[in-house]
Amino acid sequence: MSSEHHFDVVIMGGGIGGNMQARHLLRTIPGIKVAVIDPRSDERIASVHKIGESTVEIAAIFMSQELGLVDYLLENHPPKCGLAFHWAKEAGQTDTLADDYFSIWPPRFPKVMTWQIHRGTFERDLTAMNRADGVHWFMGKVKAFEVGAGDLPNTVRVKGTHGGEDAELSCDHLVDAAGRAWLTGKKFDNIRQDAESLYGLNTGAAWVRVKGVDPELFQEGGADGERVATSQFYATNHWMGEGHWLWQIPICTETHTVSVGGMFHHDIIPGAQVGRKEKLLDFIKANHHALWKMIDSADEVVDFIYWKKPTHLCKKMFSSDNWYAIGDAAYFGDAFYSLGISTVAIAVTSTTELIRAKMADEPDVETKREWYDKFNVYFGETALHLYRDHDKHTGHASAMSWRIYLEYMWWFGMWVPMFIGRWHLDVEMCQAIVGNCEKPYLKSFYDDLTRMIEQGGNAGLMDPYRADQLIGGYHPTTEHVHFLEDAEFAPGRLDLYASLSKTYMLNIVFLLKFQWRAFGLLGVLSPRTLRRVAHLLRLGIWIKMGSWRHKFRQRKLPANAKFAKQAMEFQGYAGTAELQDWSGKEPPEGAKKADADAAA
Repeated sequence: MSSEHHFDVVIMGGGIGGNMQARHLLRTIPGIKVAVIDPRSDERIASVHKIGESTVEIAAIFMSQELGLVDYLLENHPPKCGLAFHWAKEAGQTDTLADDYFSIWPPRFPKVMTWQIHRGTFERDLTAMNRADGVHWFMGKVKAFEVGAGDLPNTVRVKGTHGGEDAELSCDHLVDAAGRAWLTGKKFDNIRQDAESLYGLNTGAAWVRVKGVDPELFQEGGADGERVATSQFYATNHWMGEGHWLWQIPICTETHTVSVGGMFHHDIIPGAQVGRKEKLLDFIKANHHALWKMIDSADEVVDFIYWKKPTHLCKKMFSSDNWYAIGDAAYFGDAFYSLGISTVAIAVTSTTELIRAKMADEPDVETKREWYDKFNVYFGETALHLYRDHDKHTGHASAMSWRIYLEYMWWFGMWVPMFIGRWHLDVEMCQAIVGNCEKPYLKSFYDDLTRMIEQGGNAGLMDPYRADQLIGGYHPTTEHVHFLEDAEFAPGRLDLYASLSKTYMLNIVFLLKFQWRAFGLLGVLSPRTLRRVAHLLRLGIWIKMGSWRHKFRQRKLPANAKFAKQAMEFQGYAGTAELQDWSGKEPPEGAKKADADAAA
């Protein structure tokens, strides 16, 4: 017999997205009643067969600030030392990384601490935290669900598993975090997988996790002190090649467990050639022998997974009928830039704000929902567009290094400060970003890269971590305004307009330098290049005007309210310190008089 329950929010799926959504709701909305439905036992959760999880800045800030997990992460998961990229100098000669590859290494630790996440450990621990904090956990499968029109209740039928009870749940808000089960995707015909919507991506993913590897076989005696001041092994290493790239993610320091796998473009590498464990390992041995030697040193291969067609994109993420799709239930493109948890972070914070506004009966909640939905779907489209024409570029070191540099410019100049400033929760900014889509500009540059390759060109190796590659000591991983140093964390405080304006202006320099290096003076002076320069210049100036307006509006506000409060209190500081007695005993009268005489 089913039990009946009502909740403010029911989350279908207790993986990383569902758990993060539950924790964020609890920490943001006092007293909210949240339920999570997941069919897996605790043991199954702990052994989850996932890639690993290489996090980047948005994910790390979200987990640290919004979820309050920074101490947990420091104590339980390896630090991540940035993204590294490697291209073989000659096909068929890949015995050692140091001698046989051109490489881009992060030379220092990232300014924002990031982590290599063991998904099983993380999901197990986050599940336990949420249960302890009051999340109602239903161990079972979603057998059926119905969405009420408008603000009518939603219902979910749960079939208990592993001793869990059958249940009938009702809720005001329903979150689909069930990943590739696509619960809302199937029910509402909400998933797009056609070639046009996916920008032509036709990829598969295959990976193994191996335990007990020998890191020395990768590091070849230790980190190269002449190139880096950090670990090379604990970076997320990308092994690049024709029609593919491979990842190498260390996910457990104690057992030296590493996730190794890759994305394969089926037009070049059919799935049948890498779709079994033995075939994947043979592919790695033949094409990246240095990586294979490290895998071969492992004590065991823990598991193997193959996804034939992982790429998809939803039509809607936030419905007026109070259902929400987050994580893989909404979209997935490619693992190249480790965007997984970052995309979850943007969706989770947006979902929480919509639920909070709805529960508070705020009058503008429908406008928020409309534009949060448009923005999040737009971000998903942008995440997929990052991998457009990868099949033509991944194996070409010059083309791909310039591409990585450009995409880093936008990541650190736009998306990271956008999240830190919570600008994705500002309706006006959502409208501006969606209305000024730069996919055509990016596509035009991807076309330039393809043309350079076809002409046998070489624009040099562009390194996004070096400060001598573009102009004036700039490198993409720096921030244009001091939002980290000045702790400009209050929503809307950070001057995103200034960061964006500088990003547009630097893109002009970047574009002209590439045209000169790849195509010479004719490339620089071509009408196509000049039109793009004019476009970037016009928007850069326009956005700079937005920065002036922002500064005027914020002129009386401190960069950080808590620092300002401390500065105000400090005005009364007298500069004296007095030790307090710590003996726990009252000194005798004679001792008091002797101390007083000595002081005199």
